[in-house]
Amino acid sequence: MAARSEEQVLEAIEARRRRPHVKLMDQHVTLSHGAGGKASHVLTEMVFLRAFENPALRALGDAAAVTGDLVMSTDAFVVRPLTFPGGDIGELAVNGTVNDLAMAGAVPLALTAAFVIEEGFPTADLERIVVSMAAAARAAGVHVVAGDTKVVERGKADGLYVTTTGLGRVRPGLALDPASIRPGDRVLVSGTLGDHGMAVMIARGELELEIDLESDTAPLHDLTRVLLDAAGDHVRCLRDPTRGGLATVLNELALSAELAIVVDEAAVPVRPGTNGACEILGIDPLYVANEGKLAAIVAPEAADAALAALRAHPLGADAAIVGEVRGEPPGMVLLDTAFGGSRVVDMLAGDPLPRIC
Repeated sequence: MAARSEEQVLEAIEARRRRPHVKLMDQHVTLSHGAGGKASHVLTEMVFLRAFENPALRALGDAAAVTGDLVMSTDAFVVRPLTFPGGDIGELAVNGTVNDLAMAGAVPLALTAAFVIEEGFPTADLERIVVSMAAAARAAGVHVVAGDTKVVERGKADGLYVTTTGLGRVRPGLALDPASIRPGDRVLVSGTLGDHGMAVMIARGELELEIDLESDTAPLHDLTRVLLDAAGDHVRCLRDPTRGGLATVLNELALSAELAIVVDEAAVPVRPGTNGACEILGIDPLYVANEGKLAAIVAPEAADAALAALRAHPLGADAAIVGEVRGEPPGMVLLDTAFGGSRVVDMLAGDPLPRIC
């Protein structure tokens, strides 16, 4: 009877998640619409996709194919505070867009940058952030080739907002697509989860926590290259788990592939400090943003080679195989807990960590 009850619950959840999208019921945009979870998906589907409908946009990957082997991506950054342990908004803007290109298997070719600056913002702070941004671009081997600057009235921009757009080139013959995911595939992450989101939250000084955490912000295109060199066509798809964390990324992939993903909680790497901060805030590390980690779905026969390649790279030393793709229940993510039970891992609801990227 208990097994039947669990089956009925899963069927009910699946039916609800797969029902056609209803109208956007919210009368106003809230912070939840920018969190990367359920509200973000409804907003994207019912407003932006409806207006801009085209095949490239419908794919909703980290970057979109432009023509031939060229891909592009764009991202806006509104992090608060502008400087945090391990990085700042300028470095984050470069690495974030480079990583979106990397998740398409691309090498970055060029970036553009747009700045919205609030009247009264200290020019010394602006210069420091731009210098940091330039250093991050050099480290990633990419130039900022064009840009724009706007200044708005005092109190209208929270200091500084940055938007970057990137162009990259994909290696010949590479096809990363959630549609290629198969039962038995393994889920890999390149390192510890939740470091960026928790570092930013603690840097705000609102929590009065004495925990030494740094953002993991880093460019991932070289790590991606190493992974693809080792596993080649056995790499099904790549994602960087930013807003909404690993849980949201895996839900998107499970829905797209119409398969289930089961995560082993004990295998998920999380730093003790990050885990402690999450426990204090009542937040699951699976939902916390990362800015220097990737998630990969890899065919089972190449999983060990992929893991070894990641661990051999400085940015992948803590890589782990954390889950497996299964046939049932389709479109859902489940977590095998450390206590021997199992629970559904749904998309993020609400926005427990606003303005972290």
